[in-house]
Amino acid sequence: MKPYRKLALGLVTATLCASAMAAPECTTEPKQKWLTEQDMMARINAQGYSVKRFLVSGNCYEIYGKNKEGKNVEIYFNPVSGAIVKQRVG
Repeated sequence: MKPYRKLALGLVTATLCASAMAAPECTTEPKQKWLTEQDMMARINAQGYSVKRFLVSGNCYEIYGKNKEGKNVEIYFNPVSGAIVKQRVG
């Protein structure tokens, strides 16, 4: 395979991987309607998650932590309703 084809294939693969890992669309509501970070953390903890990292990712709340079973999780939440939009366990 010619070097430029390998480079092109690598760029396409990297682009596809980056778009697959991008934050989902969680809400279109303005931030004034979002739950506060403290309220969202309280809800997450009440569901049995232990949070290592909490952040705002695009228009989502996102956590990295562990679920009740002790498995690693990455979860995106709708910041208005608190509903899980996307999650990865493992």
